[in-house]
Amino acid sequence: MTQLALVIDLNVCVGCHACVTSCKEWNTSGAAGFLSDDNPYGKDPTGTFFNRVQTFEVGEYPNTQTVHFPKSCLHCEDPPCVPVCPTGASYKREEDGIVLIDYDKCIGCKYCAWACPYGVREIDEHRHVMTKCTLCVDRIYDGSLPEAERKPACVMACPTNARLFGDIHDPESVASKAIQENGGYQLMPEWGTSPANHYLPRHKQEIKVREEDLERVDNPLKVDGRLPKPALKSPSLDDVTSW
Repeated sequence: MTQLALVIDLNVCVGCHACVTSCKEWNTSGAAGFLSDDNPYGKDPTGTFFNRVQTFEVGEYPNTQTVHFPKSCLHCEDPPCVPVCPTGASYKREEDGIVLIDYDKCIGCKYCAWACPYGVREIDEHRHVMTKCTLCVDRIYDGSLPEAERKPACVMACPTNARLFGDIHDPESVASKAIQENGGYQLMPEWGTSPANHYLPRHKQEIKVREEDLERVDNPLKVDGRLPKPALKSPSLDDVTSW
C-alpha cells in the first residue's frame, strides 16, 4: 500500500518558517479553505496553521545549540484520530495513506485533537471545524502543474531542501532512501500510531569556544575615541535610500 509522507532533515532546517508561510498561503486559498488569522499584528496574535516550527536550545552554556523542529500532521498508519470521530469526518485514504477531514461532516467536537498525541490538529474558530495538514492533496494530484511542482507547498518552499516528499513504502523513492541511509526515525513511536512522517536525526556539531570569546571586547576604535561619527548635518540613510 502506498504511504505518502514527509521526511524532515533536522540537520539543515534553519527555522526560516518558509514552510509555514507557504503552507498558509497555499491552503488558505485552496481546497482546505480559509485559515483564520486573528489579530495577526497585535500583541496576542493567533490563528490556524497546518504546520508550525518549534525552536529550542539543547546543551549547557557555552556548549549550546539551537534546534528547529517543524511539526505537522504525521499521517499515521494507525491514526488514533480516525476511530474517535463520531461523524466519520476524519478518515485515512487507502490509495495514498493521507489522513484527511471531511469538513461537511465535521462538527468541531475536538475528539480527534484529544486523541492525537502530537498536538497537530487545530480548531478553526471561524468555521468551527478541525483542520490539519493535507499534504497539499489538491496540489500533488493537480495535472495542470508541471510534474516537478506536484509536491506539498512546504517542500517546494524550503530553501535548504530540509523537507522531502514521497512514498515511504517504495524502497526506491527519495523519501524512503533518505530514511534508510540516514537513520530516519518516527516521532514518539511508543504510542503505536506508526507515524508516516519521519525525521532525519540531528548530528551534534562540535563547537570550540575559546576563553577569550566569552568576554565582551569593545571595538578598539571606540575605546580610543576614534570611531568615525557622521557630521550632524550629513544625510541620513533615509535621505539617500529609496525604500
